[in-house]
Parts: sequence; structure tokens; C-alpha cells
Amino acid sequence: MGIVSKILRVFTWWDGQTLNTQLFTWRKGVRVGEDDMGNIYYVNRDKSKRWVIYNGEIEASKISPDWHGWLHHTWDEPPTDKPLPHKSWEIPHQENLTGTALAYAPSGSIRRAQPADRSDYEAWVPK
Repeated sequence: MGIVSKILRVFTWWDGQTLNTQLFTWRKGVRVGEDDMGNIYYVNRDKSKRWVIYNGEIEASKISPDWHGWLHHTWDEPPTDKPLPHKSWEIPHQENLTGTALAYAPSGSIRRAQPADRSDYEAWVPK
């Protein structure tokens, strides 16, 4: 780890855990599991606090509904111990893609590679 990355780790929070979070996790954390995106979940010894260490950028939508319910004490067992039943029509969880190149763009959007021709619009021209 270079000196720049060590300095950034002390002062930034948006791209991984901070130094204080890492120290707290080392002292009090018990690893519970890991999800498909590489996020690691912890609980303290008396099971009163639960937290996640994100894999990469901190983005709450990276957490699947299974782990979200466990983090917020909706159920006691983590998905590694008691997986939730899923319907056959459910698609796998993915993070929120808003603001990325993969975000949904409806037909006619200027973000599409081939914007639609607008035959129903006529620009105003002053007289």
C-alpha cells in the first residue's frame, strides 16, 4: 500500500472502510458472511450492532434485500444460515444504475445511441 493510498484511507469514506471502522471491526466484529458482490457483513459479540464493509464504492443499493433485512434486524438469521425463499420469476439483485452508462434510457431519450426522430414536435419560430 503506497503512501497516497494510506493518506486517502484516513481521510476518505466513500471508497471502502475508514481507519476507525477497520479498528472497530478488528476489535469488536465477528464476520457473519459475504454476498455475491463481495460485501462483508459483521456483528458485534453481543449481537446488538450489525454493519457491512462494502467491496469498493460505498453504495447502499449494492446490498441485496436478503442482507438488508438482516442488517436492519427484520430477521435474526443471516442469509448464509437461513436463505430466504425466492420466486422463480425474481431476477437477481443489482445495484442502482442511475447516473451510469448502464442506466435505463427510454425511447426518444437523448442518452440513447440512436435517438428517435420526433415527427410530433415542431419548434416555435417567432414571426
